[in-house]
Amino acid sequence: MNADDCMANADSGSSVALSITLHELRAAEMQPYIPQLIQLLTDCVGHGASVGFMADLTPEKAAAFWQKVQSSVAAGERRLFVALDAQQMLTGAVQLITDMPDNQPHRAEIAKLLVFSHQRRKGIARALMLHAQREARAAGKSLLVLDTETGSAAEALYRNLGWQVAGHIPGYARLPSGPLAGTSIFYLPLMALPSAAIR
Repeated sequence: MNADDCMANADSGSSVALSITLHELRAAEMQPYIPQLIQLLTDCVGHGASVGFMADLTPEKAAAFWQKVQSSVAAGERRLFVALDAQQMLTGAVQLITDMPDNQPHRAEIAKLLVFSHQRRKGIARALMLHAQREARAAGKSLLVLDTETGSAAEALYRNLGWQVAGHIPGYARLPSGPLAGTSIFYLPLMALPSAAIR
C-alpha cells in the first residue's frame, strides 16, 4: 500500500504540531538521515503498518529501500518531505511521486506517510500531508491519489483533509503479520480546494 498505515493510530483528530520543521530532503542531503529513515520504516512496520513490508523487515532491507528512494529523488521521480523536531531529529516523512505517464502530467501520488510510533497524535501526519498537498499544487498538480488500508484510522485523517474515496479493493495486500487486508483508493482534486484546505 502506498500511503500511510503507519499512522494508523495517528493524528486524525489532533491539531498540527507546532514544534516541528517541515523540510524537503534533496538526494544530496539524504545520506545523514538514512539511519533515522531506516529506524522510521522498521518502527512503523513493527507496529503493523501496511507499507509494503512484512514483519521480518531487516535494517538491511530497509536501507536498500531508502537507497532506491534516494536514487528516485535524484532522478526527479519523487520528492521526500520530512518532519524534524527541535533537535533536528526525524519524526516523520512522506513522499510525493511525480513520475507519471505522459498523459498524466497533472497528477501525483502520495506514498509512505510514516510517523514514529512514539510521536503519534501530535499532528505530524496532518502537517506532512498539508505540506505535500501545498507543494504539489505549487508544482502545478491538480490531482493527487493515494491508497491506504481499509478500516484504518488513517482513512479518517484523509477524509478530514478533503480526500474522497474512489473505491475499495478487498484482499489487496498482506499486513506485516500475514493476513490479507483490503485497500481504499483516495483522490484529492487540488484545484477545487480553497487555499486554506491545503496549507
